[in-house]
Amino acid sequence: MTTYNLALIGFGGVNRALAELIRDEPQRFASLGFELRVVAITDLAFGSLVQGDGIDLAAVLAMPRGSSFDGLPGGSSDPRNEDVIKNSPADVVVEATFTSPVDGEPAVSHVKWAIESGKHVVTTNKGPVALRGPELSKLAASNGVRFEYEGAVMSGTPVIRLAHKMLGGLELSAVQGILNGTSNYVLGRMEAGLRLDEAIAEAQDLGYAEADPTADIGGSDVRLKVAILANELLGANIDPNDVKTTGIQDITSDDVAQALANGLRWKLIGEARRESDGSIVAAVRPVALQADHPLAGISGATNAVSFTTDLLGAVTVSGPGAGRVETAYALISDIISVDEFVKGAVRA
Repeated sequence: MTTYNLALIGFGGVNRALAELIRDEPQRFASLGFELRVVAITDLAFGSLVQGDGIDLAAVLAMPRGSSFDGLPGGSSDPRNEDVIKNSPADVVVEATFTSPVDGEPAVSHVKWAIESGKHVVTTNKGPVALRGPELSKLAASNGVRFEYEGAVMSGTPVIRLAHKMLGGLELSAVQGILNGTSNYVLGRMEAGLRLDEAIAEAQDLGYAEADPTADIGGSDVRLKVAILANELLGANIDPNDVKTTGIQDITSDDVAQALANGLRWKLIGEARRESDGSIVAAVRPVALQADHPLAGISGATNAVSFTTDLLGAVTVSGPGAGRVETAYALISDIISVDEFVKGAVRA
């Protein structure tokens, strides 16, 4: 059975969840025809750890925050991301660091270092995909490796891979989505009578919203995802700055109540659409949807995407848009894709 050595870059919630699955459920991967072994971990808090024979995940996962890998065989208090990515015995680099939405760093550099070192990359980061996706995919192809990023749009809910694999033979003319669970939760709670600030505070208490919710409420998180969908599924070549963006910060309780009275529901919609002249127009904006719209009934922190197709009309998929285990599943689906690529190359 094939064994893939993994380097986990960033050891926060998502990569820890992946490590827990590898520790607790090896049969899940064996049933897919491969085994996973973590041989390197880097993290701003813990430092770096490289053990070519495989890291004892139970021991590492039991380490409290504030601990350091320094003192362990192959351990250091310094993250040493570049050295670990380039020189560790990993086959697949799992990139899940905190990354700037402005320039995609440090994830862009992490992805490039891995690809140029002949390693496959799977990532949950929106930044490098939205800002440098075509460039990085081309670099991966030229180096004979895969760059996979299913989790960058809707966490573990498949969107990109579903469209590529399940909607073959259909012509896509538009993609619309509720791509931010926080804003959708907030609008739903405003329908229940809360003011915007009260709904945001509740979302923060539940862990849906960050201490600074600007990216969610202002729409910039959705803007990155729309750019990814436009480029990946509609063949566009747009920068996130090309996506006109309006958030929900100006939606009032009165607006929500009036919409409900008229049978409408406010949603923050990210959309990319092919115009009759072939150009792609992309935007993020709050929209009061009719009750029969495929996205109108999406409630809570759930995300959804509706594909407009020529033969089937609207095809809609919904599911979790966040969560550590859910996002870890996106990494698993990406590793499955890497495995298919590797075994396909061997057969060829």
